Amino acid sequence: MRVEQYDDIIKLTMPTPFPIGDVNTYLIKGDRLTLIDAGVNTPEARSALEKGLAEAGYTLSDIEQVILTHHHPDHIGLLDYVSGDIYGHEYAKNWLSYHEEFMKWRTEFFMGLFQEFGVPADRMTLAGNLERTLQLACQNSSLTGCLKEGDRLPGLPEFKVFETPGHAQSHLVFYREKDGLLLAGDHILKTVSSNPLIEPPMERGGERPKSLLQYKHSLKKIMELDVKRAVTGHGNDIQSISPLIERRFDRQQERATHVLAMLQEKPMTVFGVCVVLFPEVYQKQTGLVLSETVGQMDYLLEQGAITIERTENGAVYYGAK
Repeated sequence: MRVEQYDDIIKLTMPTPFPIGDVNTYLIKGDRLTLIDAGVNTPEARSALEKGLAEAGYTLSDIEQVILTHHHPDHIGLLDYVSGDIYGHEYAKNWLSYHEEFMKWRTEFFMGLFQEFGVPADRMTLAGNLERTLQLACQNSSLTGCLKEGDRLPGLPEFKVFETPGHAQSHLVFYREKDGLLLAGDHILKTVSSNPLIEPPMERGGERPKSLLQYKHSLKKIMELDVKRAVTGHGNDIQSISPLIERRFDRQQERATHVLAMLQEKPMTVFGVCVVLFPEVYQKQTGLVLSETVGQMDYLLEQGAITIERTENGAVYYGAK
């Protein structure tokens, strides 16, 4: 556990079992003692949080509210151990406790999507990889209230809420104009690009969110703010955010150009492109790499650079125009 003090904000860093490494949470003493995000549900993370709070002079029972940047397991895991209120985006409501009907629908959504992506039948078990991380989330929590674009944080009225879907459908960032501080969550990270992840729509029957397109729009929104410092969900702070975002856009364009070149040679499915792009990790980090790949397809379709060539046995083949 690392504890760092930023004026009125205390940064608490906890370990995770994920490739991204440690996760950062933030303790703020406003009108209410507030924790921004809640780490992952492991004994190591809970011990680290308790030690960090103790170093700051608090215990878990002192936390009056938790405000979530998004619903991923490494940000909601320890909510069950906090007795205070919980605020976040409405989309997060289905992820804070175990709902069998929702989880069944989630599995059906991904199985149908994997068929569309052209995942071979003998590899459909890859869908099971998507469930493993949910074991490290909270299981019995619920939102006290929902936050939306333009709201002020309860107990911290200097912070304004901005909806930033992309990395997660529930993603929010919080901006304090007086000093240009952005509580950025995983929306933008200093050393790695945040993956815009495939997630189900909020309601059954809705259209699949196009996460990469959302993410690009959300990044552009943040570039309009006068951000002096962004404190993030993983890694170190960001002092100069707009040049970093521009580099992220350039990298995304490079990958899209590479995918387009592949599709100029022959029509391919999302899975086919994914295996070529990520031959070493596609079986272990299925959700991440399929999300990245279909994001490039969505982008190229929007640009008018590719088209749907055909559908075979439910699998969609894309080709260059």
